[in-house]
Amino acid sequence: MSNITVKPSQLNGTVTAPPSKSDVHRAIICAALSGGVCKIAPVALSNDIKATIGCIEALGARTHIENGVLTVDSTAVFTKKTALLDCGESGSTLRFFVPVAAAGGVETEFVGHGSLVSRPIGLFADILPNAGVKCKTTGVLPLKISGQLKSGTFTVPGNISSQFITGLLFALPLVDGDSKIVLTTPLESEAYVDMTIRTMLRFGVKAERTDYGYFVAGNQRYTAQDYRTDGDWSQAAFFMAAGALCGEVTVDGVDENSTQGDKQIADLLTRFGAEVKFENNSVSVKKAPLKAIDIDARQIPDLVPILSVVASFAEGTTIIHSAERLRIKESDRLKTTAAMLNSLGGNVEEKPDGLVIHGCKMLKGGTVDGSNDHRIVMSASVAALCADGEVTITDMESINKSFPNYFEEYDRLGGISDVELR
Repeated sequence: MSNITVKPSQLNGTVTAPPSKSDVHRAIICAALSGGVCKIAPVALSNDIKATIGCIEALGARTHIENGVLTVDSTAVFTKKTALLDCGESGSTLRFFVPVAAAGGVETEFVGHGSLVSRPIGLFADILPNAGVKCKTTGVLPLKISGQLKSGTFTVPGNISSQFITGLLFALPLVDGDSKIVLTTPLESEAYVDMTIRTMLRFGVKAERTDYGYFVAGNQRYTAQDYRTDGDWSQAAFFMAAGALCGEVTVDGVDENSTQGDKQIADLLTRFGAEVKFENNSVSVKKAPLKAIDIDARQIPDLVPILSVVASFAEGTTIIHSAERLRIKESDRLKTTAAMLNSLGGNVEEKPDGLVIHGCKMLKGGTVDGSNDHRIVMSASVAALCADGEVTITDMESINKSFPNYFEEYDRLGGISDVELR
């Protein structure tokens, strides 16, 4: 992995948000289940999206991408009865495809790389055997499944990754008989499940929210559609935070009415004190004096690293709580976020379910361990804008997981970065 060195500077100007990775994942899977030909645009080929495309191809789909338009021909999906699905480092890809492959009756081996091989998947081994699917795993990858998914009642905790629930929602409309997903605890990251249901509905398939969880009628059929993807609020957050700290940045291509939970970044920056303005599918953020706030991260875990950077420059003490699921992301993000800021002279305390960030007027230069985590690397680059010296960040290539051209856009807006090739 290469290091990147960032000098203090300001970001000013307009940037277009990349297509939402979460939205693209979902559109690709619905297209793959439609039995027809669909066009999805715009699509950016981050490593996670490449993994999802590779998985639908392994199940029999044919794809072609040109000028950001992905064509998915799913007429031969599930015609293969054995498959090897390489999920790369994408937790979404893995957890979405386990029930999907089971619904197709495909004997499948799932493999992955990096931190994905140690991220938990034991829930599927607990619930799928009762629904006709044999699972062979130690609780992490590799995972082998065989058998045909059957309808029934699936009992899952709501405080696990919503990706498990999304995987079931994709698959259960395809099987005979109706199904229930019963949540035993309150649902976290609910906006991601709402996004799933919205995308499924666009492709002609319905799942209903109930007082116990979700009801999914069986024997439904996905229908081929062309699909326009949303701009990514999760990635927009880095540039918005940069505007709040030391400049004025406009992000185009983001929908104020999006179902993405991470659009809360606009409200949170407003609460910190930044000037935030919406206009015509764009949002502008301008520097202003910032004050500490309290943040419940239950529905927005991916925003915690960049919010922690903003909090480091806010007057007072910011408390981020209900974020314990961050410990099983690409890194233990509570630990690596605290380490990132403390290595630059910040004052961050790590708690079991969150962080306590004491604001300071200035961070210092230094070296940040990127922890092979795209969100840590990008957050560190925003922190570096307001440091009093150069900041070197390791594992720069980890941004390829979600936003390969991040530093190109960063520099275009006035950032100063230099990659140290190895």
